[in-house]
Amino acid sequence: MTGALLGFLLAVSQDPEFVSPSGRTFYPRPDTAGVVAKAESAVARAPRDVDTLIALGRAQASVWRYRDAVATYTRAIGLAPERAVLYRHRGHRYISLRELAQAVSDMEHAAALDSTSFDIWYHLGLAYYLMGRFDDAAAAYGRTLGVARSADDTVAASDWLWMALGRAGRAATGADVLVPIADSMAVRENLAYQQRLLFYKGRRSEAQLRALMSAGDLERATVGYGLATWRLVRGDTAAARSLWREIVAGTYWPAFGFIAAEADLRRMP
Repeated sequence: MTGALLGFLLAVSQDPEFVSPSGRTFYPRPDTAGVVAKAESAVARAPRDVDTLIALGRAQASVWRYRDAVATYTRAIGLAPERAVLYRHRGHRYISLRELAQAVSDMEHAAALDSTSFDIWYHLGLAYYLMGRFDDAAAAYGRTLGVARSADDTVAASDWLWMALGRAGRAATGADVLVPIADSMAVRENLAYQQRLLFYKGRRSEAQLRALMSAGDLERATVGYGLATWRLVRGDTAAARSLWREIVAGTYWPAFGFIAAEADLRRMP
């Protein structure tokens, strides 16, 4: 039996995380490294330690067991309801599960507890965006930029801010977002966002973005969604729709670009 076949069989032997609007069933990844079992053992030794529960939720999320992660963070919230990070973690996983009203509720509560967190504002903006609340998303991403800690933070927040403004009919304002974006930025992790922004700015070609998309399903979703939004904002809905369909035909279903493409296809099938 090949490794790929074994992985497939391990995945489908589990309960699905959810069924997409198009009827596709999405499963967790097989936990071949046993990260969840190790984290569960740590929780068994310290069942009321909130940081140990956070580590378990992270382990569950790393293998796409988002429903389990939500349950773990809910347990942690019962122990420490004043900790904003717990609502941010749970809200993020509600986004992964496409349960957007719950995500917004958690993120808004987290922001009320801690208005200085980049991650809280970033994920709140995303939840608003996925719901089609583009003006609210733009406002949240503006707050996100205000608490950015690095070039990686800046390009991630700027990209979603540019898209939210464009979708809200405020493309002229979105042009201002691109002014500080440059090749020289010390971006380490969010290179796809930087390349998308440089494309919007006219410093990259569509062919270059297409080449990045060919690296895999995650890159296809991440880079492709930016290209689709650029097409949509310019009035080419047919090209945007074609890209959304290309994205959701892939397998990396937790990617933000994948979730956003699904949401747009529901609005504009």
